[in-house]
Amino acid sequence: MADEPLVLGIETSCDETGVGVVRGTTLLADAIASSVDEHARFGGVVPEVASRAHLEAMVPTIERALKEAGVSARDLDGIAVTAGPGLAGALLVGVSAAKAYAYALGKPLYGVNHLASHICVDQLEHGPLPEPTMALLVSGGHSSLLLAPDITSDVRPLGATIDDAAGEAFDKIARVLQLGFPGGPVIDRLAREGDPKAINFPRGLTGPRDAAYDFSFSGLKTAVARWIEAKRKAGEDVPVRDVAASFQEAVVDVLTRKAIRACKDEGVDHLMIGGGVAANSRLRSLAQERCDAAGIVLRVPRPKLCTDNGAMVAALGAEMVKRNRPASDWDLSADSSLPVTDPHVPGTSHEHEHEHGHGHGHGHAHDHVHELSKDNLYS
Repeated sequence: MADEPLVLGIETSCDETGVGVVRGTTLLADAIASSVDEHARFGGVVPEVASRAHLEAMVPTIERALKEAGVSARDLDGIAVTAGPGLAGALLVGVSAAKAYAYALGKPLYGVNHLASHICVDQLEHGPLPEPTMALLVSGGHSSLLLAPDITSDVRPLGATIDDAAGEAFDKIARVLQLGFPGGPVIDRLAREGDPKAINFPRGLTGPRDAAYDFSFSGLKTAVARWIEAKRKAGEDVPVRDVAASFQEAVVDVLTRKAIRACKDEGVDHLMIGGGVAANSRLRSLAQERCDAAGIVLRVPRPKLCTDNGAMVAALGAEMVKRNRPASDWDLSADSSLPVTDPHVPGTSHEHEHEHGHGHGHGHAHDHVHELSKDNLYS
């Protein structure tokens, strides 16, 4: 284990300030500072509020992660950070912090993809990923089917949402039901006491002529909202638990059905599910049931690793170091629409490839400033 790369990962794509420390495929620390309570009164994430919260939480969260891992910043072999996709301002805070720490410490910097990180985090739970891996990623911003022959360099999109993501639909229906924000956990909880067959809500894009791997939840969201509105107009009580269960069933039915089909079509015998909605208990149980029937091995990380966290970024960063992928240049920038086909953002000059582990010589003309920074910050 001592020979495995030790990497710190920073995640700030939305409202969670996540910092993780990983050695190879072993999780040493997973520190999170959430600003979700600050957004609750707005019914959704406010980008400016999220960015300010990241700024305030960054240094304390990094220090907490290093302490929890029992390592010094000087011991690190690299620093990884989510470069995109996500909220531009929030990403910029994380990228700026990662660049500052990497520069001061003389460590290689790896700008990585948020979605690829969600896949790679499963290595911390179940060991190295099979190659290729089929991944179903479901969250507030993404609903994607991805084929990953190599998580560090080759991730291929098979399908994605054409409108609302699954997590977004959960939040909107929770708002209509006046259940608060975020909607996923409360709908999951209420659905356990409801009848998933009580109301036959539509299954989007499941017709014979529809895109096989794409998702659409906008029509479902509208159908549920109208059903609730009709009940209220008629002066009838809305059966909240049955609505929650029936809506949730419509979402997870489509997600799992398409994921199994993709596995069969591509000849892949493993399915990994990640993203915040992967914490949903019904999605997990139905996916397991359908994978068992199809002879497919299901891999789902524990709920805490499904939501946004720094551990997933560190996991992908460690894999980059292990496979000698080029580090990012110092002009690395946040990219709110970074495509999943770019698992990481390498540098154009690849200066870091021959500097790995040396802790100096980053090609800057102001090395005296660099040395002073290291002495001041990490003496």
